[in-house]
Amino acid sequence: MPRIAIALQEDYADWEPALLMAVARYYLNCEVLTATPDGLPVTSMGGLKVTPDIGFAAIDADRFDALVIPGGYAWEKGTAHDFTALATAFRDKGKVVAGICAAASALAKTGILDTVGHTGNSLASHQAYPQYRGAAHYRDQAAAVRDGLIVTAAGAAPDTFAIEVLKALGLYGPEAEAELSAFSAEHRSPA
Repeated sequence: MPRIAIALQEDYADWEPALLMAVARYYLNCEVLTATPDGLPVTSMGGLKVTPDIGFAAIDADRFDALVIPGGYAWEKGTAHDFTALATAFRDKGKVVAGICAAASALAKTGILDTVGHTGNSLASHQAYPQYRGAAHYRDQAAAVRDGLIVTAAGAAPDTFAIEVLKALGLYGPEAEAELSAFSAEHRSPA
């Protein structure tokens, strides 16, 4: 059974991991565990209170297949966790690392986006981190980007983010496609 760690912080963007979590857990029989910095409950931007399964210290790349980091206001408030060690460990172990919205920029800070195709809310948000050296690989697009096992997306792309994470895990098949394609239907041009 694939194991996915969802790294939540106070004021996380609740809509960003929601589709992925629901499809992975309910339809694909994945074990999806939520984690917070200290293992204590957090509240999302929308007011959802989450009691996590584990703390960040228990997220081990040897025990999980993917690290998924949603964005939120922690970065704007200056209270965000530094994901460098976790993201690097997952990448180095050949595991999926995924960041959406401000978390994509947090991945830019770690250096793991320097040599792979990626996106996010904007190139400028990545360049706010002086450590970032991946501008040549940035793709200014609405949909999520997957390059190998690294997945990034803007905060407005939770559907394609979920799809690309599942593809990176080798789990995107007819059942996942049927569930997730409905969420993008309103954006399709009429035939």
